[in-house]
Amino acid sequence: MKTVLVVDDELKITRLLRDYLQQAGFRVVTAADGPGALTVARSESPDMIVLDLGLPGLDGLDVTRTLRASSDVPIIIVTARAEESDRIVGLELGADDYLVKPFSPKELVARVRAVLRRVDATVEAPDVVRAAGVEIDIAKRTVDVTGNSVDLTPTEFDLLLHMARSPGRVFTRAQLLDALHGVAFESYERAIDAHVKNIRRKIEADPSQPRLVVTVYGVGYKYADA
Repeated sequence: MKTVLVVDDELKITRLLRDYLQQAGFRVVTAADGPGALTVARSESPDMIVLDLGLPGLDGLDVTRTLRASSDVPIIIVTARAEESDRIVGLELGADDYLVKPFSPKELVARVRAVLRRVDATVEAPDVVRAAGVEIDIAKRTVDVTGNSVDLTPTEFDLLLHMARSPGRVFTRAQLLDALHGVAFESYERAIDAHVKNIRRKIEADPSQPRLVVTVYGVGYKYADA
């Protein structure tokens, strides 16, 4: 049984999400503030974290930053903040997805399942993709760039893998979103830019002049031909 950590300082929301996730077959643990989230994450080793941004004690962005220093556990951010910049910052720090309050608990359950499904699917496929000096071990979910190991979040890994499987093919942002979520959400297209920025920072020799994940202006992105 997969464990989901729900972090929110609003008890009603925590209970609502806990009930829906438990009905969906997940084990649920909870925390009500930033320090508590880090403590429970360390003690319970959850398979997924649903994380509110507006937390007492330690902001959700700081929680994400701290977790990413030592863990690639999938993180879905939920926030009442209207500014798109806050959500993009969360993704750039390593979150895998986000939802804006108010949202449907059923949609959250669907997002949790989608991210975990991608992780499980790639673990079950024991092959390796090699392209332009990058080696992606799908079974181990590891990435090596010229012999050096690179830590990617689950969403960054899946996005890189999807492009690297088809070197030279140009993907629109909508196509990449569709590959990640199973359906394209136009309002989330900027999320792809944030994930690509993270990938470049981790795998490119010079992220300001990328040679592996290339922008095709007016269209989207492609992985290097060779």
